[in-house]
Amino acid sequence: MKKSFLSSSFLKKPLSAAMMTGLLIGGAVEAATLKISHIRPQGAIVDQELKVFASDVEKATEGDVKVKIFAASALGDYTTVQERISVGAVDMAVQPAATAASRQMQITYFPYVAANWKEAKVAYGPGGAIYEAMKELYAKQDITMLAAYPVYFGGVALNRDAVSPGDANVEKGIKVRVPGIKSFQLTSDSLGYISSPIPFSEAFTAVQTGVVDGVIGSGAEGYYASFRDVTKTYVPVNTHFEAWYMLINSGTLADMDSEDRDALQKAAKAFEAKRWDRAEADQSDYEQKLADYGATIVKLSDEELAAAAKKVRAEVWPQILEDIGADWGQGILDRIAN
Repeated sequence: MKKSFLSSSFLKKPLSAAMMTGLLIGGAVEAATLKISHIRPQGAIVDQELKVFASDVEKATEGDVKVKIFAASALGDYTTVQERISVGAVDMAVQPAATAASRQMQITYFPYVAANWKEAKVAYGPGGAIYEAMKELYAKQDITMLAAYPVYFGGVALNRDAVSPGDANVEKGIKVRVPGIKSFQLTSDSLGYISSPIPFSEAFTAVQTGVVDGVIGSGAEGYYASFRDVTKTYVPVNTHFEAWYMLINSGTLADMDSEDRDALQKAAKAFEAKRWDRAEADQSDYEQKLADYGATIVKLSDEELAAAAKKVRAEVWPQILEDIGADWGQGILDRIAN
């Protein structure tokens, strides 16, 4: 069996006398367990796919590296987990980007960057402009981005009937919860909704009690997972393209045996490729699941989607660019356009 490594989170914990004796007598630890976090409940698609990833890693490393999955934000919300990965307190995660650490990470949430799945893969897939930008931004936080994880195009979930859902120029008088991220707030306003930033942990109750009438910031899979009981209408208006990222503490990765490190990275690429193969179909499946659960799905025409995109790009893009650095952000958008 190959020599393995001690994870960064393990190194930060004090060793008991028995553990220290074992190290002195037995030499290097024979196996390492990496903690990986994600935000969905057990049994969700990402949970299932991570189980396959964990199995692949264990087989490829001949048991040297095991991956232990923590579902449903058991290690903290995604913002906290990103901070903990940065310092090595958590080894890995598959989750959305937390923009609190870097406003430039809003580039991943730019509204209407892509109009379809083909365009999304150009921007968010391996070698894409947003893919490479996010990789560099994570590296500044001592985090290595191993893969992108495409999820869905975003929409609007409402606990009531929609108002002129295909006309972004109509003020709808509908208050919706948005994440505390500027791009979502501005997009919501531009589409004619009234934005109300509310933490995710409070969002379901806010809709249920009528504090807000719905939610912007997720897509069909996310709404089905967390809001299906309060979703009466779903409008897939393609607000943004949601991509999560597979992350690992850079020190943890560097400390691995080279063969184990290569095996982990290879498994991450396979995990990424499988997701691109099935993500579009999963989006359709979850829209159908919402419908089966009782929601009305309001399909918009290509012309309505194009008009919404044009309005949001004109009104929102300049403000986000100013927030993240106009030259830097525009350079990325130009790469996507070309």
